[in-house]
Amino acid sequence: MSWQSYIDDHLMAEIEGNHLAAAAILGHDGTVWAQSTTFPQLKPEEITAIMNDFENPGSLAPTGLYLGGTKYMVIQGEPGVVIRGKKGPGGVTVKKTTMALIIGIYDEPMTPGQCNMVVEKIGDYLIDQGL
Repeated sequence: MSWQSYIDDHLMAEIEGNHLAAAAILGHDGTVWAQSTTFPQLKPEEITAIMNDFENPGSLAPTGLYLGGTKYMVIQGEPGVVIRGKKGPGGVTVKKTTMALIIGIYDEPMTPGQCNMVVEKIGDYLIDQGL
């Protein structure tokens, strides 16, 4: 399966009538493995800040999580494993695997729980595959 099919067939798939607004799979260095056409252009410092928060949980809380220049308020996640952010009626889930970052961005009517489920399910699968 290609990385793009993980995006198209799984991350961007319909869940209870809703789907993510954007999704991407990146290497820990910020290299894009695959992304939806709607995914924002990330800045290197945004990836650095995300990776730093996985190493030092809570480091993004004071400044917020930035993706493509958009600021998300950091909300509860799983330290070192998942970062979650909120902005208005939408938000973001970032799951870290052995080699990758799985990022899902959602907006209403999708719920935070639906986004978390989609992103974390793919992340857990990749971890099981050694990726």
